[in-house]
Amino acid sequence: MTSSAPVTRAYRRLSVEQRRAQLLTAALDLFAHRPPEDVSLDDVAEAAGVSRPLVYRYFPGGKQQLYEAALRSAADELESCFAERHPGPPGERMARVMDRYLAFVDSHDAGFSALLRGGSAAESSRTTAIVDEVRRAAADRILRDLGTERPGPRLRMTVRMWIAAVEAASLMWLDEQKRPPAPELRDWLVDQLLALLAATGARDAETGRLVGALVAQEPPDGRVGALALRLAPLLGAGEGVS
Repeated sequence: MTSSAPVTRAYRRLSVEQRRAQLLTAALDLFAHRPPEDVSLDDVAEAAGVSRPLVYRYFPGGKQQLYEAALRSAADELESCFAERHPGPPGERMARVMDRYLAFVDSHDAGFSALLRGGSAAESSRTTAIVDEVRRAAADRILRDLGTERPGPRLRMTVRMWIAAVEAASLMWLDEQKRPPAPELRDWLVDQLLALLAATGARDAETGRLVGALVAQEPPDGRVGALALRLAPLLGAGEGVS
């Protein structure tokens, strides 16, 4: 005969930092694939293999505190996507940034949508501030990578407009079952930035100088040249039209 002794859950002994990291990892995985209001502390406890009281011990503010901590962790990861440390033509550097960004969106699909769409029961002034902080940090990183530390208002506005467009395109990409393929979306978004900078540069001397410097760093067969070739027939189509 076999005994039917109750099954007890064995806990691993972890340091405070390790346990907190374990709970955040479990919460992040849940929030990445389900809206915050659909995730309970019991879900987090089960995913982490611990008890509900233990979750409360580390996050006495309950699910809201845990969600904000998980969001802060995800925001730090998202912000790091915009840090490009490798040399190369500006177009290729920005393409690597978009590769990392879209990989983040892909792996945090439902959570990313809930985060940017708003309206979640877990949304608060603190969560909104975290999202806005990521947007500002992303703009600052991109501007530094483009070679300017103190951009004027038109240049800064152009980059912030592009970030808003990237967010909107990412949400639509998720709605469309991640079509077109990520590499195609990446190339299109990089083209959008280059085109926006060129349009602003036609009216703003600072941005115009920046665009000239970027073009000088691009190889003849690089992204800027390829975009110019695709635009040429469209721009030429208007010749002779009064």
